[in-house]
Amino acid sequence: MVTHQELVSCVGWTTAEELYSCSDDHQIVKWNLLTSETTQIVKLPDDIYPIDFHWFPKSLGVKKQTQAESFVLTSSDGKFHLISKLGRVEKSIEAHCGAVLAGRWNYEGTALVTVGEDGQIKIWSKTGMLRSTLAQQGTPVYSVAWGPDSEKVLYTAGKQLIIKPLQPNAKVLQWKAHDGIILKVDWNSVNDLILSAGEDCKYKVWDSYGRPLYNSQPHEHPITSVAWAPDGELFAVGSFHTLRLCDKTGVRNVLNDAVDLLEFRDRVIKASLNYAHLVVSTSLQCYVFSTKNWNTPIIFDLKEGTVSLILQAERHFLLVDGSSIYLYSYEGRFISSPKFPGMRTDILNAQTVSLSNDTIAIRDKADEKIIFLFEASTGKPLGDGKFLSHKNEILEIALDQKGLTNDRKIAFIDKNRDLCITSVKRFGKEEQIIKLGTMVHTLAWNDTCNILCGLQDTRFIVWYYPNTVYVDRDILPKTLYERDASEFSKNPHIVSFVGNQVTIRRADGSLVHISISPYPAILHEYVSSSKWEDAVRLCRFVKEQTMWACLAAMAVANRDMTTAEIAYAAIGEIDKVQYINSIKSLPSKESKMAHILLFSGNIQEAEIVLLQAGLVYQAIQININLYNWERALELAVKYKTHVDTVLAYRQKFLETFGKQETNKRYLHYAEGLQIDWEKIKAKIEMEITKEREQSSSSQSSKSMGLKP
Repeated sequence: MVTHQELVSCVGWTTAEELYSCSDDHQIVKWNLLTSETTQIVKLPDDIYPIDFHWFPKSLGVKKQTQAESFVLTSSDGKFHLISKLGRVEKSIEAHCGAVLAGRWNYEGTALVTVGEDGQIKIWSKTGMLRSTLAQQGTPVYSVAWGPDSEKVLYTAGKQLIIKPLQPNAKVLQWKAHDGIILKVDWNSVNDLILSAGEDCKYKVWDSYGRPLYNSQPHEHPITSVAWAPDGELFAVGSFHTLRLCDKTGVRNVLNDAVDLLEFRDRVIKASLNYAHLVVSTSLQCYVFSTKNWNTPIIFDLKEGTVSLILQAERHFLLVDGSSIYLYSYEGRFISSPKFPGMRTDILNAQTVSLSNDTIAIRDKADEKIIFLFEASTGKPLGDGKFLSHKNEILEIALDQKGLTNDRKIAFIDKNRDLCITSVKRFGKEEQIIKLGTMVHTLAWNDTCNILCGLQDTRFIVWYYPNTVYVDRDILPKTLYERDASEFSKNPHIVSFVGNQVTIRRADGSLVHISISPYPAILHEYVSSSKWEDAVRLCRFVKEQTMWACLAAMAVANRDMTTAEIAYAAIGEIDKVQYINSIKSLPSKESKMAHILLFSGNIQEAEIVLLQAGLVYQAIQININLYNWERALELAVKYKTHVDTVLAYRQKFLETFGKQETNKRYLHYAEGLQIDWEKIKAKIEMEITKEREQSSSSQSSKSMGLKP
């Protein structure tokens, strides 16, 4: 067995089971964790003392490799070396005066940054050609990291951290980060968080604007190394004879104290427990356990051992590795693998991917204003293949979990911290994106019904029926549950929303559980089964305005106006009760449908329903009632009917305000036309009678058809 004889200076993983290490004994050694074998890859010349080591990125464009093929090695003689996986030194390049203290490839593999004792930060091409000297300072630069977009570089300057964009004249961000010299930094591409460690014996977590998120207690010795896990959930901290594993809030991970119940042949990489199934990925296989039977898991082999994300829905689960996205059933059957141009799976996380029973949603990294939507069963783009586009960059997405595919909704938070909701159904007509709330920084859908919760500034809010925004926005505030969230301290995060319990992780890592009322979920269940009488009975029993408001919106959405009338009366919306009564007295079902659509603010759809039924006058009348004068006249002229009616109502409207007609179209059609209200009223009466007759004849013909 090959081992190092001197201090090990740097290490790097190729796969989940293979590690390379470099040492002052000039050896590069490969370690295999499966077989416990070690192999000497190369013995470097005696004058090369390795300092830093970084593998060339493995997922590049079309040529997706399962493992890295080459690496950069920096050394104390002022050079960096490009070395193949087999140990052949392809190139050695003079880079700095004094030692080259760090070298890092960018995420695309198109550029290399090196820093040295001479205080210089240099950018090199893939082949080792010098492109530019990004910065120069009087003190050694001990560590460097690329920003997630490869457009910025983070480096150390004594006790300061500096973020410098590659573009000249762009704003440089600099702040004092430690009380001692900073020795190591890392910047994660998934969560966009920065790690730093220094001689002050502390490690810290920062956001990309230099704002502190976590500050560790001083340790016994200087912290010499820090590194993020690729998925951004955990990071490792190295010090003298000590290695700590922490989660992204900086809290010590206590996994080692957990009771070991399930044993696996290989190392466990990821695990997820939801919807009565535990999904575990090891370096070689995936295990699917049912919570009803822990003894006989479904096991299948993985193409690549570096699973970075597991997402679960009721019917299936999603695995993300370094090269692809895979959807499997809980029986282990492969279902689909969605793809889109320029897809980078290495930076996908639970905030940028969402899964429901019928839909997969992925926020694009190249353009963060875009969400790609796929059919779960085929992996093909949803609907007419159009992606969802928003005016601002999107930070977090979440699909609702219940209901029909046609009603599937997606909620997302944009960079202004606005919470928006829209339909995922995309056929021709651009679906409206509606704002639900502001200053929201975390959200979650319920697992059993479409209830949404979020943390809004210092408030915890539950939207019991988010679809209210499509039905009657006026009563949306009445369908919410709110409570103070200041007890959760800074930067809390919603972990899950299962049943009537919401789990929130505070910034210190502790979990807080909030219970919400179970009644709205029962109401959702009754409505989805069309048990309207049970729903009304439940609201009468609970006696809460929130429940009645939800029922009112649900009833209108499902066109049950009798229930809607009861619910609106219970919350004191008298004008709406009267309007619903007027709808119920309309002669034809088309008119009723149009006015229900009108009630929900869907004016165009209401007009289409009436025109398709041949009720042209009624379509003109709704535009007159809404003062859509241009459209009312346009319809009257197009269908050559009721032009005088439109002109009469327009004249009456202007007279009320003591105004004169200035609209050229109205002046043109009013020329030589005498308005006769008696004649107009007779025509309107005739239209209503005709509609009533049409309705009764269609009903009688239907009843005739029902007779045996």
